[in-house]
Amino acid sequence: MFKRFVNYCKDCYDELAHKTTWPTYKELSHTAMVVLSASLIIALVVFLMDVVFKNCMQLIYQLFS
Repeated sequence: MFKRFVNYCKDCYDELAHKTTWPTYKELSHTAMVVLSASLIIALVVFLMDVVFKNCMQLIYQLFS
């Protein structure tokens, strides 16, 4: 069983070191900027939805109180 575990670890290392294609720095930084931009846009949309919902609820509470 220990031999199978060692072989598994060797295979994992071999795949990561020799068979995996790693992105270049330019690709990585571009992808990071896309993710950051998308995250900021989604956060802004959620914030605006929250403000609108809050204001609508305040209006409803004022009308019925």
